Amino acid sequence: MSFTAKDVMTLRQKTGLGMMDCKKALAETNGDLSAAEEWLRAKRKGKMDQRTERTTGEGRIGVAIDGENAVIVEIRTETDFTARNDQFVQMVEDVTREGLNLPVGAVSEPNEVMTKRIDDLRITTGENVNFARGERLQGGTFGSYVHHDGKRGALVQIEGQADEATLKGLCQHIVFHAPVAISENDVDSSQLDQIRSDALQEAKDSGKPDEIAQKIAEGKVRKYLEENTLLHQKFVLDETKTVGETLPDGATIKHFVRYTLGTD
Repeated sequence: MSFTAKDVMTLRQKTGLGMMDCKKALAETNGDLSAAEEWLRAKRKGKMDQRTERTTGEGRIGVAIDGENAVIVEIRTETDFTARNDQFVQMVEDVTREGLNLPVGAVSEPNEVMTKRIDDLRITTGENVNFARGERLQGGTFGSYVHHDGKRGALVQIEGQADEATLKGLCQHIVFHAPVAISENDVDSSQLDQIRSDALQEAKDSGKPDEIAQKIAEGKVRKYLEENTLLHQKFVLDETKTVGETLPDGATIKHFVRYTLGTD
């Protein structure tokens, strides 16, 4: 089967690869466009798979919400130039949307559709593009916020009702204040015990009486919870209130996920 210059251009537009690569693919597959595309993918993906040791310190966070279903993902690549590219941004949106079809819970591996979409960018850019992590949630009401650079994002799940502005503000707060838990009930008791023990020992070492040392230790625990648990933190958009005080009546925070690019 022969092929024309138009076939080469069509293949180039579909794959984003060079003219010579596309000509070779069509020659190897007797001008079959579909087979040529698969041939290119197999050849270039093999090369990309050999480069998986490359550091991927850039990328984007993606969030998708559809009714009572939501997902947040992180996809990494090697350079900020690629991460800001329109094709990469669109790929992250596509992969995130497809993530709504995954089972509920932590996502360690993308499905086949997501993998193919990521591989397409790996082939086109020549960079080590990979799926870093994700989490799929279901039930309740969702809000989200992704910072303009795509490097920080949050997804919050609540029971009850809240308007879009409230939910977005809540997620902005989560992004910028990095709470460790929703409330004191969600903090590991051993962590609080350690804070209490360290503060008690420090107070005793400074010569404080036991009763005063106990009060100081409890004060340190209380301060930690106020500064690090979501409901007790001062709200980023109105520091005269705590986050808990900004929630509408009947609304409770069920779960939140906060991602910063390149961190665990």
